[in-house]
Amino acid sequence: MIRNPKPVYITLFISLVLSAVLAITTFFIDEMRLISALTAFSITFAISFVLFFYSIEFFIYRKIKLIYKTIHSLKTQKYDAVLSNFDLLNDPISNMNKEVISWARSQKEQMEELKRLAEFRKEFLGNVSHELKTPIFNIQGYIHTLIDGAMEDPEVNVRFLKKAAKSADRLSDLVADLLAISQLESGELVMEYERFDINLLLKDVYEQLEVRAKERGIALIIKEGCNKPFFVYADRYRVRQVIVNLVSNSIKYGKEYGTTTAAYYDMDENILIEIGDNGEGIDQEHLPRIFERFYRVDKSRSREGGAGGTGLGLAIVKHIIEAHQQTINVRSTIGQGTTFGFTLKRPQ
Repeated sequence: MIRNPKPVYITLFISLVLSAVLAITTFFIDEMRLISALTAFSITFAISFVLFFYSIEFFIYRKIKLIYKTIHSLKTQKYDAVLSNFDLLNDPISNMNKEVISWARSQKEQMEELKRLAEFRKEFLGNVSHELKTPIFNIQGYIHTLIDGAMEDPEVNVRFLKKAAKSADRLSDLVADLLAISQLESGELVMEYERFDINLLLKDVYEQLEVRAKERGIALIIKEGCNKPFFVYADRYRVRQVIVNLVSNSIKYGKEYGTTTAAYYDMDENILIEIGDNGEGIDQEHLPRIFERFYRVDKSRSREGGAGGTGLGLAIVKHIIEAHQQTINVRSTIGQGTTFGFTLKRPQ
């Protein structure tokens, strides 16, 4: 049974043309004998039909058909199954098919990365919308309540104005953090390197956050033997952002009446800075995602009263350290506490 009609039609046409030409030629050469012409026509037709059909069917049509199968298989990511049909062949069509599959393989990682980025953008936009919605709705609620009559009550109006101001501050912080992380990721933010004492900078941050620490009874200390100058070569302002964020998190999520401890270690070319607490700790399943944007370990406290932060702090910390061509890591044990460690280059 003939399965592919197109090669049959093509072969039939070519065979008829060749046979007709040969028959006419024989007819005139062999004293115009019709029997000789018909014999030549039949033999030529049979031979040419078989030869051309085999050539078209097996060398052209089937391989072109396999290229279509390849295109279909690329959509389902079945590269190896298609390539195996051409492993033993070496002709232009087979080679072209191999090149198509090789190109698809090389593009596979890029396509997967584009899909991942698309999903990431979708998730990011959803998170940003949710983060912006909370303080905006709070501000709207307080203002509308004041307009509807609460403004006349001196006790209520001051309290609601303070709450609205607090939500506005959180909104401002979120926008500032989004701008900062955008600049860091795009490489637009230029680091201004200088030599400075990291211990002196930490003491300044401790002094800034002292009141907040006392509210929770947390002692801000420097590990014994580390309270001395440790010079680094980095962007002082950005490193200050890192330390403020890490110490603030330690105060916010550490154990009440606990401690926040800073330590420094000489690592030859770098200085390792560690900031840790003796709080509840973080479960191991959360640690790989701790530096992701908007990722929170304790979601129940993430937006309560606007005190949960923007959810971008640790992401910004990671980007700042990586912009210095350095690394940051975290280790934690449930019931014992959490320690963040990052490195900075020593001055030459």
